Amino acid sequence: MKLLIIGGSGFLGGELIRQAVAADHAVVATYATRPGDAPADRWHRLDLRDAGQPEGDAGQPEELGLGLGLDRLIADLAPCTLINASSGHADWAVTADGAIRVATVAARHGCRLVHVSTDAVFSGDRPDYDETCLPDPITPYGAAKAAAETGVRLLTPDSVIARTSLIIGNGGSAHERHVHDLAAGRRTGALFTDVVRCPVHVTDLAAALLELAGSTATGIHHLAGPDALTRHELGVLIAHRDGLDPTRLPTTHHAASPRPGPLALRLNSKTTQSRLRTRLRGAREFLASAPRPTAP
Repeated sequence: MKLLIIGGSGFLGGELIRQAVAADHAVVATYATRPGDAPADRWHRLDLRDAGQPEGDAGQPEELGLGLGLDRLIADLAPCTLINASSGHADWAVTADGAIRVATVAARHGCRLVHVSTDAVFSGDRPDYDETCLPDPITPYGAAKAAAETGVRLLTPDSVIARTSLIIGNGGSAHERHVHDLAAGRRTGALFTDVVRCPVHVTDLAAALLELAGSTATGIHHLAGPDALTRHELGVLIAHRDGLDPTRLPTTHHAASPRPGPLALRLNSKTTQSRLRTRLRGAREFLASAPRPTAP
């Protein structure tokens, strides 16, 4: 399989590259600011806010990531499978418009598309959310992701939209670094005791995305772990695994926060899980390993 991983320099993107290369797929990856450390065959700089015009001097070597806009890049690779693992957070130009540009070009060149979305497309007003639930976002990020989903489904009806939750790894995720910083007193803040998510391990998520990419599956799929945990409960599990003192993790309530946001987002992945060979482990399982050595 020939893969183009958009957002390859990110946490999920790097794991996708590592697993795809290990499976002997040809992998080209993009980055916004600098290439990642994962062993892609080629790296290209790509700004999803760019409507497709080439960047920089087209005479520069490709390894510098210059000279290829989105349309030209995909045209040079087609036929291929795209996995859009980019994250522009609440930047509408990247998260919504950029994702729609990817879908437009994928449709133009007949490429299969797997679009990574999020549980933030939901409000948290339901007990849980399966693949049949319609988005009802209440944050700018969730709204941008919901708009991206709409565009992707319209432009590439045979694509996969994979919603996920908090992504955890073996110490490298933003959530894990946040817990370490709080426990060490390197930053202020606290962990919410009323914000619930269904964390997934990055290796499980990447494997599931690659499995979907290589299948004939289409439509909405949910890829989250089966354990629904508060941010604080997740932090305590990370602390125990890494040999930190969980009593040093401050707590607070999101309901008292001036910033609105969903509280309980329980992403129900049972239907998708029943169709996958890849098993999505719960956080209580994948964080139950022996403590990892921690930096002084």
